[in-house]
Amino acid sequence: MALSFSLTTELLPSVSAHKPNSLSWSSSFPQLKISASSIPCRSNLSLHQKFIIEAAWTRRSRSEAAKKPNRKSWKQRTDMYLRPFLLNVFFSKRFIHAKVMHRGTSKVISVATTNSRDLRNTLPSLTDNDAARVIGKLIAERSKEADVYAIAYEPGKNERIEGRLGIILDTIQKNGIIFV
Repeated sequence: MALSFSLTTELLPSVSAHKPNSLSWSSSFPQLKISASSIPCRSNLSLHQKFIIEAAWTRRSRSEAAKKPNRKSWKQRTDMYLRPFLLNVFFSKRFIHAKVMHRGTSKVISVATTNSRDLRNTLPSLTDNDAARVIGKLIAERSKEADVYAIAYEPGKNERIEGRLGIILDTIQKNGIIFV
């Protein structure tokens, strides 16, 4: 019994009329069909086996990945429920703003700013370290009033926790709020 192999490529006559099923990188190649046929003795010619081997391509192409661009990681999907309250602090040239938000509903739980009428008239400076301590204390008190005792703070890229930001976070922690 002899075994013979043949390699054939099936090229379509008009390439412009053919639309591939997928836009992946592998669909731009012609299909390769590798067949192995066993040639038995002359008396038994009716047995003929044909095997087609097609390679599987697992990597998603750019166009296929672009179909689902908003794919979030496991941490991004679960972090909202594990640490639901987030502290946002913003420093402008003239004021300090801080707020605690619920991540799932985007509801603001507590807000404190040196631009408010009562702080603007009582503080000598609206951007110094004393103003940062006052903002931290107000955020902690107002969060406790809303029954929020644990909040999260995520520093931005290249943001250090020092100076006025460190003072705000320390004051919030000293007033009984836990950072998770």
